[in-house]
Amino acid sequence: MSHPEPPHQPDQPIDARGVSEHPELAGADEMTDADRRRMYRRRRTLAVAAVVTVLAVGCGFVAIGWASATQGEATPGETARDSVEVQESAAEADASAEPDSGLRLDWSSLDPAVSAQMQYVDDNWTSTWSDEYGFIDENDCMDFASQSLIARGWVEDDEWWYSVGDAYSSSAAWRSSTAFMEYLESRPDLATMLTDDQRDQVKVGDIVQFDWDDSGDRDHTGIVTAVVTNDDGSTDILYAGHTDATWDRSVDYAITEMHPGGVATYWSIAD
Repeated sequence: MSHPEPPHQPDQPIDARGVSEHPELAGADEMTDADRRRMYRRRRTLAVAAVVTVLAVGCGFVAIGWASATQGEATPGETARDSVEVQESAAEADASAEPDSGLRLDWSSLDPAVSAQMQYVDDNWTSTWSDEYGFIDENDCMDFASQSLIARGWVEDDEWWYSVGDAYSSSAAWRSSTAFMEYLESRPDLATMLTDDQRDQVKVGDIVQFDWDDSGDRDHTGIVTAVVTNDDGSTDILYAGHTDATWDRSVDYAITEMHPGGVATYWSIAD
């Protein structure tokens, strides 16, 4: 369902209150080397764990066999050192991997609707144009999050809709983080707001929104890609998004290091 509107000027998209939306994401974050190291160190799936385990065990066997052939039977201490070195090398390789390294996860274990959403995000997080949805230069985060919800099975309505090929002419709730928040506040059937203290209730496929200056509006929006339980029992939320090409960025990193004092909230999407 498309509702053509007079297109806005590409350099000044307007939100529901008639205010230019670009200031909403002033100071948009850029992908850093630290980001890349963080996102590839996360032990987020059994698939990644299996790859590291196979590498560690396989290389460990080679190291032990070489030691036995050249110096006799390896001592327990030597074997332990070999294992540690192999695991450290694997970790360093993961940390140095580029975002387009080809590592893609299997979403098939998720609910089919969430699986379709996450596959769409996985396939398009680096894209800068869509024939169906268009693209908003330097401010495409909410547009991309809305696209992911269409992939999940959401249906457009009178407030949340897109204009084919022209993201600037889509509804405010579709392309503005703040307008989307206000839209969902009136639609408890679609999603429930969670604070950052309720991370244990966040799920893959939920929506994360950021208020960088704690002013009450929403400055950035992403899609939750992983919920990680750390060794100390704390929870880390990872997300993907547009505006800058983001994959598996830590919410904690975003609100403490990139935008100190920022606030994160979540929309738990109804099943």
